[in-house]
Amino acid sequence: MTLLLASCGCVLAATFVAFLPMRYQYAPGIVLLLAAPVLIYLIGREVALWAGIAAGLAFLSMFRKPLRYFARRAMGLPVEVPK
Repeated sequence: MTLLLASCGCVLAATFVAFLPMRYQYAPGIVLLLAAPVLIYLIGREVALWAGIAAGLAFLSMFRKPLRYFARRAMGLPVEVPK
């Protein structure tokens, strides 16, 4: 039950952060970006593998632009900083 509440809280927090102006999204977005893989692993371990895979796909869908930014930056490619 605690895992379910933590997962729902993470989804609601991500939705709230999405409503913020871009300049205020960075700090909470990084926290959510780091917390999500831990929750996804726990979901996959405690619920079922398919649930973990579904949560992972949802994570990739929600954070596709930040993940693309960090991947390009890690490879040394030029990146655009959103205004």
